[in-house]
Parts: sequence; C-alpha cells; structure tokens
Amino acid sequence: MVEELQPDVVLMDLRMPGMDGLEAITHIRSTWPRVAVVILTTYNEDDLMLRGLRAGACGYLLKDINRETLFHAIQTAARGEMLLQPEMMTRILSLTSQAPQPLSSPLEQSLSMELTEREREVLLGVARGERSKEIAKRLGISLRTVGAHLTSIYTKLHVDSRASAVAVAMERGLLPRQG
Repeated sequence: MVEELQPDVVLMDLRMPGMDGLEAITHIRSTWPRVAVVILTTYNEDDLMLRGLRAGACGYLLKDINRETLFHAIQTAARGEMLLQPEMMTRILSLTSQAPQPLSSPLEQSLSMELTEREREVLLGVARGERSKEIAKRLGISLRTVGAHLTSIYTKLHVDSRASAVAVAMERGLLPRQG
C-alpha cells in the first residue's frame, strides 16, 4: 500500500500476518526513505521498542493512547521529527545505561570515538526530543549547522533517521546515563 498511496506517515503494528512489523519498517525505510513510520502497538516490550527504533521508526506508541496524542505523533513524524512518550524515553535510557552493549567490531569502535563533542550535544538534544531549532537555540548555532551535525552523526552511526541514531547511540553507550 505504501507504493500505491505514497503516504507521509505509516502507523505500523509489530505483529502482523505475513511480514512482521520490524521487517516492514526496514523495507519501507530502505525503499521509501521519506516515509515516516510510527509504531502503534499493544506490545509494551523494551526489546521491541529498541529494535523498532533501530529499524528506522520515528516513534513508538501504545494503542491505549488518546486521539490527541496520536494526531500529535502523526504531525511530528510528518515533520521528520522523532516522538517518544516521556516514559518510553526514560525506559530506553535506563535500559541502555544499565549495561551498554559492547561494540561489535573495531570499525564500530573507531566510528563511535569519532563523534565530536558538538555532535554528542546535538545527539543528546535529539534523544531529549528537542527539535532542530530548539537544539540550535540552546547551543547557539544555526539551524543549518544542526543539520550538518545530524548528517555527520547519521554517517558515523550508519543510520538514516533521528530515531535510529538515538537507538544506536544508546546501544553503544554514547549517551550519558540519566539519573
């Protein structure tokens, strides 16, 4: 349906007949990179949340949310921004700060060390849910500079979205512990 309708945003369940949601997200993001995917599911599982964000989803919502929150999530995704409910972000940060996973290869280790301090500051803003203009204002840099830092972060982490960058950074222990 994505090919036929060319939507701006797709609401994706994780458990579906045929192709599972994670596989569908990966396919959509690789074939139609401008289509934003928001996971909308009944599964309140940390592992699925991380895997969904890593696959390229820009948000993770539970089906019991209210209509206003859902509409806000769709609008946020259509703007190319990441949306996670505060309790989801808290869970992700606590999961990744408990035991950062080792990097899988020397190449990944060298890439993670290449993030500049400014890129880490931008990435932290993204993880907090800040928009690019909010990051720019807080750091005293231009919106264009924030975009350049994001592009560099995506390249270094081998991702193509804010959500994927945050998920990979959390898995690698690149974001500070939240306490």
